[in-house]
Amino acid sequence: MSADLAFTFGGARTEVRFVERIDPLEPAGVAVFDTVTRRLFGEAFTADRSVVLPAGERSKRWRSVEAILGRAASLGLGRDGRLLGVGGGVICDITGLAASLYMRGCALALCPTTLLAMVDASLGGKTGIDFRGWKNLVGTFHPASLLAVCPAALATLPDREFRSGLAEAIKTAVIGDPALLDLLEANRDRVLAREPALLAEVVRACLRVKGGICEADPREDGRRMVLNLGHTFGHALESWAGFRGWTHGEAVAWGMGRAAALGVALGATDRGFARRLAALLAAYGFRLEAPVGLRELGPALRLDKKLRAGRQQFVVPRRAGDAAVVTAADDDVDRALGARGVG
Repeated sequence: MSADLAFTFGGARTEVRFVERIDPLEPAGVAVFDTVTRRLFGEAFTADRSVVLPAGERSKRWRSVEAILGRAASLGLGRDGRLLGVGGGVICDITGLAASLYMRGCALALCPTTLLAMVDASLGGKTGIDFRGWKNLVGTFHPASLLAVCPAALATLPDREFRSGLAEAIKTAVIGDPALLDLLEANRDRVLAREPALLAEVVRACLRVKGGICEADPREDGRRMVLNLGHTFGHALESWAGFRGWTHGEAVAWGMGRAAALGVALGATDRGFARRLAALLAAYGFRLEAPVGLRELGPALRLDKKLRAGRQQFVVPRRAGDAAVVTAADDDVDRALGARGVG
């Protein structure tokens, strides 16, 4: 089967195929599920070649990686073997990290089953686990050789998880595709109704934007940082909340609002666009307010991966399809956290 899309990240090729169902891939290796995706999509996979982890962020720990490595070793999987992750962003990140470590790197295939994973987490090579309460503090870069995207899987998602993925789709449109931003604004009801053809169009557009950015900067040394729009604030919120009460997408949407407020305060963000972004996020049901300030988020912000030479960097939107990386003083960040709205 030929690839629908293909990207090269630092010499590693990723083929993207849109498929109608999730089946075992040859050559056989080890498939990784959570308890939900095993029930929904695991019927064709044998138990001896599967690892099933608890669903949710609580699995994003070293013990999950160890479980995958242990199963691969017990099966005698060679370096030419393959790990397959079937699930959302958590499963993609954990499986990717395990693949990067097993025999110093074995093949990786991913079947993302959530919108968030399809448009963002599964592409580009980032892997990671949470460590001592900090989001994604430990990880590697290890691109999947194959990304099998099954839009039909989106019909299985609870509404909250589906909306969580829409936050990443909005983020992608803001940083690199004004036409996608227009589509998401004009077709809100159709998007929320999960029209298959429209969702496939959204996923393709997001993969093109992210794939192009990551090809130019596979290890996040420069331009790739714009993909973190909303994530500096959002990851800090998730850590502060103990990974409870907010999905990743909800935290990113809130973080985009805070990033826009910071951009306005610094003179980097067009005020009219900031209002447009706030209206779009609200239209899709995202919370833009949270009772938290720099005092609470400071420790998590300072451990963020975008810290350079002791200075905190933030991605802010400037206008549709354009974002920039800025540095900000604590006073500016505190004002952005306390701002009502973003305009």
